[in-house]
Amino acid sequence: MAKRKRRRRRNSKLVPLLVILLLIIVVSAVGMITSLIKKYTPSDVRMELEDYYQIPLEDEVVLILQDSVSETRGRLSEGVVYLPYQTVTETLGGRFYWDQASQKMLYTTPDEILEIIPGSSTYLSKGQEIQKEYEIVQEIKDEYYIALDFLEEHMKIQAKTYENPVRTVLTYKWKTIKTVAAEEDTVVRYQGGIKSPILTDVKKGDALTVLEEMENWSRVMTADGIDGYVEKKYISKPQEAELVYEGNYEENYTNLTRDYKINLAWHQVTSEAANETFEDAVKDAKGVNVISPTWFSVTGNEGTISSLASADYVNKAHAKGMEVWGLIDNFSENISTLETLSNRESREHIIQKLAEEARRVGLDGINVDFEALKEEEVPHFIQFLRELSITCRADNLVLSVDDPVPQYTSFYNRKEQGIIADYVIIMGYDEHTIGSEKAGSVASLPFVEEGIRLTLEEVPKEKVINGIPFYTRLWTEANNGTVTSKVFGMDEADQYVSEKGMDVYWNKDVSQNYGELQTENGIEKIWLEDEESLEAKMQLVEKYELAGSAAWKLGFERADVWAVISKYLQ
Repeated sequence: MAKRKRRRRRNSKLVPLLVILLLIIVVSAVGMITSLIKKYTPSDVRMELEDYYQIPLEDEVVLILQDSVSETRGRLSEGVVYLPYQTVTETLGGRFYWDQASQKMLYTTPDEILEIIPGSSTYLSKGQEIQKEYEIVQEIKDEYYIALDFLEEHMKIQAKTYENPVRTVLTYKWKTIKTVAAEEDTVVRYQGGIKSPILTDVKKGDALTVLEEMENWSRVMTADGIDGYVEKKYISKPQEAELVYEGNYEENYTNLTRDYKINLAWHQVTSEAANETFEDAVKDAKGVNVISPTWFSVTGNEGTISSLASADYVNKAHAKGMEVWGLIDNFSENISTLETLSNRESREHIIQKLAEEARRVGLDGINVDFEALKEEEVPHFIQFLRELSITCRADNLVLSVDDPVPQYTSFYNRKEQGIIADYVIIMGYDEHTIGSEKAGSVASLPFVEEGIRLTLEEVPKEKVINGIPFYTRLWTEANNGTVTSKVFGMDEADQYVSEKGMDVYWNKDVSQNYGELQTENGIEKIWLEDEESLEAKMQLVEKYELAGSAAWKLGFERADVWAVISKYLQ
């Protein structure tokens, strides 16, 4: 009996322990289940779009440029959206130019310049006053803003503005994009992950632009300008779609590009007497159809120019079947390119004098050779080209522009040059030149090809001419560490190599014959430009289907090179 009682007492104590243990297990299981449910349940927390876009001012307009939310903001004034001048010109490529001297906004078309005074709702076009229902340009806190409605009339852009908050989605690159469609109702989140706040809802069938693809999420842009993330399981596979411009603006820039390849040679003319060397300079130049004499130079910041132009020279060139494109440079040490080109009166004076000289001697074209441009000078240079192109178009003059290779001058705005000018000429040389820290080729083949490739990213191939050198440099790396060079023409270089007994071999890395010589003063090195090196460069003209070639300069070449050049310009 005693043993049974003891068992009953033990059992009575064990039951509560089991209940407690069971409760602990149940509570733990519920906690774990709750935690799992919470972990895998998408958040329904929403982020306010005002916070997402970080809008501090009431009149600010968020700008979504193509597929990116811009750091700069537009302005809303009396129901009209205005875009910052800098955004219009630097990002969108608009042909607007603030003329500081006249305090006017200029817009250049193929045949005229529109002038707009800030705060005005009118402008002149072909002598007629055009009235708008809004102020075209506004000045706000020392910054200039241009009405979006006006921009859409004068640029190949399309925009749509949305409310709450006010934001404008603007398309200006007409290209192929990746899109997906929502296969069921879902949401776009601030970041990839179901716990990230919701930015907006997406309905079944809505189209989204794909910005980035990840394993389970895609970064997308909605039609109304929200950049966020959507789960891949809710969207279709990406498809390519072509953006189609549906506006009314037409790019009606006419050009005087020829229907044959250009074989241009520059002729350095430094005096009126030098014009008499024409016959001798071109006696062996078989195949040359354009000659560009260095006749014009800007001599003063007010836009004065010097001229060596000769009607007799032009007549002789025409008799040989050559066009004459007179070259103008900015080489004078007495001028400031920035001061000259940023002044409208100075630009107009240059253009007027060039036009007068072109008519006087019968020029066929103008070749602009403004070198060593700084980044702050380029917008004024581009405006100068726009204004010059109006005159060239009216007077039937070919307009060509000489540019260094893009490798170090990406800010030259070659895209705009390629629209307003007839030809863009790459100066495919001076890879190593005066001031270089080490000896090297004037124009190695990889250097030349990279210059062509980068230029073609901005300029159509039918407008690109590749410049080739007829000269080489003899380099001396002195024992004291200094590096100097001097220029040789082809025959002069060959003669020097022969007289000095230099060992010369073909360097396939640069596609040139290379030689060097140890002297008591140091090492002499030379990368020769000759028929072989020029043929390699002309093969690039053929490979990339360029508009032609331009050679610097007459007098440095051998007669044999013309046959090599002409072979690739048929």
